[in-house]
Amino acid sequence: MTDQPQPPLQIAVVPVTPFEQNCAIIWESRTKQAAIVDPGGDVPKLLAAIKELGVTPVAIWLTHGHLDHAGGAAELAEALSIPVIGPHEGDRSLLDGLPEQGLRFDIRGLRAVTPTRWLEDGDEVSLGDLVFSVRHVPGHSPGSVTFFQKDLRFLLAGDTVFAGSVGRTDLPYGSHATLISGIREKLLPLGDDVQFLPGHGPAGTLGEERRNNPFLQD
Repeated sequence: MTDQPQPPLQIAVVPVTPFEQNCAIIWESRTKQAAIVDPGGDVPKLLAAIKELGVTPVAIWLTHGHLDHAGGAAELAEALSIPVIGPHEGDRSLLDGLPEQGLRFDIRGLRAVTPTRWLEDGDEVSLGDLVFSVRHVPGHSPGSVTFFQKDLRFLLAGDTVFAGSVGRTDLPYGSHATLISGIREKLLPLGDDVQFLPGHGPAGTLGEERRNNPFLQD
């Protein structure tokens, strides 16, 4: 009996923080190079998961600067000696203010983080042989980005779109109109078959959201 071929991209979702944020450890099967997407906290839990998976972390990718997505980035980057990539520079103030964000929720010890590389709309990031294109989709936060792997029809959506909902826009710097237009103009055209992993809750497809998400109906 031969082993079944592994998919090119593998994903382990590790819920972190009291907000149950979907921190994703994603890795390319051939090289086992891994990116940790949105390590909001619970760094010891993430380090244990990385060790158990047997992958080689090469970068932290951030979709935006809210504490439940970026709160553990500085600590994890230091522990693993890897760079922090993203989000868009529009979230600089949020990343600088991570300690203050934490205090508002009685979470202490968060550290500000300055990415090694800010991302712009249309940029690309790589993981082994896999290339992800970056889309800047503000509204939930000024610097929110998503990561799209065209060949695999897969999107890391952050807190832009959810299964049946969209990101909150009642937070500082939020804009509902900006978010909705960004989802319609930059995400839905990627295709109905695209599967996405949001920052919270279950995965979905863009087609299902285009047809049934109440926030995206005309």
